[in-house]
Amino acid sequence: MNDELTLVIDIGKSHAKLLMVDAQGTVVERHGRANASVPSALGYPALDVQGLEDWMAQTLRASSHTARCRRVITSTHGAALVALGDEGLAWAPVDYEFDGLAQHPLLASAFDAAADGFAYTLSPDLPAGLNAARQLFYVQNLHPEAWRRTRCLLPYAQYWAWRLSGQCASEVSSLGCHTHLWRPQEGGFSALAQAKGWAALFAPLRAAWEVLGTVNPEIAEAWGLPAHCQVHVGVHDSNACLARYLDTSADQAFALTVVSSGTWTVLMAPGAPTASLQAERDMLANVDVLGRATPTARFMGGREFAALLDGAPADAGTLADVQALVDSVTLATPSFAEHGGPFIGRQGQIVRNGQPLSTALPPGQRAALAALYCAQTTAWLVDRLWDGVELPRTVVLEGPLAQNALYLALLQALLPQARCLASHDAMEGTARGAWLLSRWGASADSALVPVEAAQVSGLSAYQAGWLAGLPV
Repeated sequence: MNDELTLVIDIGKSHAKLLMVDAQGTVVERHGRANASVPSALGYPALDVQGLEDWMAQTLRASSHTARCRRVITSTHGAALVALGDEGLAWAPVDYEFDGLAQHPLLASAFDAAADGFAYTLSPDLPAGLNAARQLFYVQNLHPEAWRRTRCLLPYAQYWAWRLSGQCASEVSSLGCHTHLWRPQEGGFSALAQAKGWAALFAPLRAAWEVLGTVNPEIAEAWGLPAHCQVHVGVHDSNACLARYLDTSADQAFALTVVSSGTWTVLMAPGAPTASLQAERDMLANVDVLGRATPTARFMGGREFAALLDGAPADAGTLADVQALVDSVTLATPSFAEHGGPFIGRQGQIVRNGQPLSTALPPGQRAALAALYCAQTTAWLVDRLWDGVELPRTVVLEGPLAQNALYLALLQALLPQARCLASHDAMEGTARGAWLLSRWGASADSALVPVEAAQVSGLSAYQAGWLAGLPV
């Protein structure tokens, strides 16, 4: 009997997870932890790498399954970089929600002037540090002593691979995640990254599924991992989710959109035209694990869903609640998150017949409105990504939204010409994708369930009104 396990470390912006997965893909054990920034010695909010490491070590030491882990792979959120010095971190990794250049307009202008254009990077100008190159520019110019300690730069997933194995690598899905550091169509570093000396500091490129080496003795002892546990390079989380479907879309017999949900709802459309991407709509090209440009759109769906819930249970909404919203023409107009998305800069509000709603909705209607709003935004972005392409459309839903029956039914109703499929995998899409990358090349079944459209009277007219209110 094969009792080997794979340890998947899945670090999202709001939550971190440890999963131990057997050879058949069954989760044997899982643990979770809230994830938030911490103050740094240099005064900016930083990624909590030490807190995460302490949690991982404590959790794994306490588990009887840790000694069975023969492989480990990490997936992490994007827009995160780590600098190594002669002894560990050169400076604390910057949290991307921090805008280091906000108080320095001349430096901000200098960065904007130096950055490659959208035509080259397919990366829009984003707020705060969501273009990870802004983080490097900030530290290099405003913390020069810390910058001088920098010997090597790593994407976040590869930091954990280094921490585990002692081996340094970079990986293309992380470098190509709206960083301004990469030119997806050329497969190389941007002119900005080369001119500032950053490209030369990044560790050599390795494929996400490659083995860097075995766990170093210090970590093996501290975490309880076996000395022969192999460490894989690791991957950007949304691209881990996409990786399991790449073979499915290779023949381009249909227009595939993979929707990976969490704090961010990320829509990836392999094979869609890059010419239709609109930088001002926060549309971009991610880079898949094979190095190919992948048209992408996104919005901060998890944050917006929570804002509209306003404390209501996520599953409190019913079709009757949706019908009440439609009948009363109660709309959520974008947007309800500060960062990213196609409607950035607009203040979201709830309106009824065109007027701001003055009274709070009951919990069921709040939950229904959250599901409806996120379905509307998702449907709008699917149409934008595949605009002008005459292929049958398939939309695969992953993550928390794939577990929300009302959202799924409404999305299918809003996309009547598409086939919507929900992943009912017991393991999250990002973690499943990472697990599959640790055994790249092996076949894998996807637990996808067809979605039945919601029957809501007047939904088409309601949606037409919502669309009419969107910014041109």
